[in-house]
Amino acid sequence: MQQRHYVPLFRRSRSNYTDYKVRRILAVSKILLLVPRVTGRNVNVQVTEMAMGGDKVLVSASARELIKLGWKGSRKSLPAAYLTGLLAGSKAVEVGVKKVTLYIGLESFVAKSRIMAVVKGVRDAGVEVPADPETLPLEARIKGEHISAYAKSLHEKNREEYSERFSGLIKAGLKPEDYPSKFEAVKNKILEKSKVKKSE
Repeated sequence: MQQRHYVPLFRRSRSNYTDYKVRRILAVSKILLLVPRVTGRNVNVQVTEMAMGGDKVLVSASARELIKLGWKGSRKSLPAAYLTGLLAGSKAVEVGVKKVTLYIGLESFVAKSRIMAVVKGVRDAGVEVPADPETLPLEARIKGEHISAYAKSLHEKNREEYSERFSGLIKAGLKPEDYPSKFEAVKNKILEKSKVKKSE
């Protein structure tokens, strides 16, 4: 009986992070990549230049940076994903990046997801990202209007459940009903900061 040899996959392939066949193609093409990652607590975004010898990170942004801009909402929500994308896109514009291609490794593509909210943010910052408009989240959801509407409804029906459901936000100093207004405030700060740097 012929013995079969086991060929181990790279760790990043096993973890659904990297498609090495695609990486080889992209490394040769010199395309700049938009690499978003959504974890259990945070959203991280990088713009990288791929090479066979290793990737060069041109720009990075994290939802943690939003805290300094006054964000008190969830750092893994749809609004946070958009704002992190907007921040990353603004940084990319500052270093002369004009176009990037979305790269999600071996993860499954989901339309209107947090990943696509990141894409929308990067595009709104002025960086071209090829994407079907139908795959982008609706503006109302990006602003967190669905969160606000649910919070208002729950507050009217069951205040105890409201307090339990949104205890984290309330403790952080954010009423969930105020999500859209807080979103706009942080968005404006990112755009204003970007304008100041462009004029320097």
